[in-house]
Amino acid sequence: MTLTLAGLSLRDLEYAVAVAQTKHFGRAADRCGVSQPALSEQIRKLEALLGAPLFERGRRGVQVTEQGHALLLRAERVLLEAHSLLDMAHGGGLVRTIRLAAIQTLGPYYLPFLVRQVRAAHPDLVLRLAEGQTDFLLDELRSGNCDLVLAAHPLPDEGLTTAPLFREKFVLVCPASHKLASLPMLRLPDLASEGLILLEEGHCLRDQALSLCAGAAPQTRLATSVETLWHMILAGEGFSLMPALSLAGRPGMEDLVTCRDLVEPEAGRTIALAWRSTDPRGPAFTALAALLSSNRPTGTDAVSA
Repeated sequence: MTLTLAGLSLRDLEYAVAVAQTKHFGRAADRCGVSQPALSEQIRKLEALLGAPLFERGRRGVQVTEQGHALLLRAERVLLEAHSLLDMAHGGGLVRTIRLAAIQTLGPYYLPFLVRQVRAAHPDLVLRLAEGQTDFLLDELRSGNCDLVLAAHPLPDEGLTTAPLFREKFVLVCPASHKLASLPMLRLPDLASEGLILLEEGHCLRDQALSLCAGAAPQTRLATSVETLWHMILAGEGFSLMPALSLAGRPGMEDLVTCRDLVEPEAGRTIALAWRSTDPRGPAFTALAALLSSNRPTGTDAVSA
């Protein structure tokens, strides 16, 4: 039997890949902007066309079949090439929608500033924004589900191009009555005490805080976000290192918390923009990185050459 491409739709491949990534037909339908019955019907037609079941449907959710793993991996590549085709048709420039994602400890505090910069320079560009943890965002980038990722440098360089944008310092935040608040000069060894509050596992900020606060005894309670971390400190539960950008716009807390800079320059992180090295828009992304690097948020430092 000779198969033709007549019945094969890129949209159907997009539906199937969305189900594989979300492990849920409803969430996949929401992502793709269609009803769940319509998505399910198209996937059944795709399975019939391919002559192989892609998913195992059961009470415990959706699982990709053994044969489906190989087929969906190839489907992701087809979709990635289709996106590249559209980009090449537009000259590889920033002339349409860009999907940009940022790590959760940066996004809420930097993306509003970034949007203003990008809109001023590229008024016709549409940004689709998202947040997540580093590993998830890099998987989304490699699979073609987003175009750019903002994360802490260094990042894995396999298949990715990264451009450092700026240096953001970490600031000690502690209750005003804490012993660290009264030290005349604050150094990293001073943080080797009990009461360090961390984010939950998966956040790169957690690992950075642990590496800088050597010898500190972390709290058993973990914060799910920077905002939760801030309120735990505000309630007097302990201290932590927080990104400087996350502390802006919090007036009236001076009597409850103390924010202290550290002497050591390594107490901080470098924020970088990353994209797939194969993306034909690479030159345009490089220019965008240069724009963001030259228009840094107040309180950040230029990246050393």
